[in-house]
Amino acid sequence: MTARAGGGPLRRLVVLRHAKSARPPDVADHERPLAPRGRRDAPAAGRALAESDCLPDLALCSTAVRARQTWQLASAQWATPAPVRYEHELYGAEVPELLAAVHEMPPEVRTLLLVGHNPGLEDLVLALAGDGVGDTLDRVRAKFPTSAIAVLTAHGSGWDALRPGAALLTEMLVPRGKKK
Repeated sequence: MTARAGGGPLRRLVVLRHAKSARPPDVADHERPLAPRGRRDAPAAGRALAESDCLPDLALCSTAVRARQTWQLASAQWATPAPVRYEHELYGAEVPELLAAVHEMPPEVRTLLLVGHNPGLEDLVLALAGDGVGDTLDRVRAKFPTSAIAVLTAHGSGWDALRPGAALLTEMLVPRGKKK
């Protein structure tokens, strides 16, 4: 199946890398909070998702503090935030684990938001994207920085039909909040 082929409803996988985190001494990696820049960028990511008409039906979020804070600040920008599931398996996950989590989603979810970490998220985007609009693929290959958003679209009867190379990368955004 190519990125542009296939039947069934259009599904969108929106991938959001957590915002910039702090590195306080003596704090375990899983417990690291957002840095001041991250607290500015996460709401900007939420606004960018709304402006791009990419609000999710459901969000899957890593249990790491910085990912949860990113979700909370981003989703606070929407009138009605989507339901969220916090999944420990997303913390430090690689492509097989991320794809397995996506494959478990019910078919009624048409837009799924995945909030997590690199390098897994970047690798997932590059694995799924058989093609990209404009320079989106080149931009992801160059860098998928904190607060980056990638939007992948694919047709299929369910999420379990999503396979490597089967999606089209339609957007790659890097929203930044303004310093006060």
